Amino acid sequence: MKVRGWITGAAALVVGAFAAGGAAQPTRARPAVAPPPSEPVVIELFTAQGCAGCPDANRAVEAVAAEPGVIALTYAVDYWDYLGWSDTFARPEFAARQQTYRQALKLRALPTPQVIVDGARQSQARPEPLQAAITAEIGRRAAPPEIEFRQSGDAVGVGSGRPPAGGAEVWAVVFVPGPQEVEVARGDNRGQTVRHVNVVRRLTRLGDWTGRPALFRLPAEREEGEAVAVLVQAKADRRILTAAVG
Repeated sequence: MKVRGWITGAAALVVGAFAAGGAAQPTRARPAVAPPPSEPVVIELFTAQGCAGCPDANRAVEAVAAEPGVIALTYAVDYWDYLGWSDTFARPEFAARQQTYRQALKLRALPTPQVIVDGARQSQARPEPLQAAITAEIGRRAAPPEIEFRQSGDAVGVGSGRPPAGGAEVWAVVFVPGPQEVEVARGDNRGQTVRHVNVVRRLTRLGDWTGRPALFRLPAEREEGEAVAVLVQAKADRRILTAAVG
């Protein structure tokens, strides 16, 4: 599982060592540094290679993707294909996932690009608002269930916890870590090289989580270089209870 006990113990030893040293020597004031979130914040970007405003959003999400405690996922949607360019990463189920957020967040329209933070809020796809949304989500989760990947890589365990009203479900999001570039030949972005980060390839619902420990079988068709993010997500309001990458 996500290892916490040894981190806490090690931190206590370090604090104790500094406290002992501080009794003998004066210390200089140091600026406070915010610790990384104990639970990752999930950033989901819905984008399209044929959307003129999407490359800027892609860059904004890539800028935060490497931050500690952030899981950034890029879903390509297909409803911009009518402009003349068929998105090379798009799948219908990604647009369907975006629709569930529109309903849960009671949005009138379905914008592209769109950034959803922890399944709980929409953020502008610009660096400053996105960073503010991430900061706001840090520490929101109360006693989330732990996630443990089996060493064999074929299953994942979700621990016990309090399920939300309406229940929760577990999703496996298979993605390719890092950036990928695509040369767009037609449509609004023709002649441009569009860059993406952590492109989602497949989305699989693993089953329900009832609050009791449960083991779920992971998708078997993962290719070399692919990673999987496991999300425990409320069915009703779509907020993400916890997540991990294996």
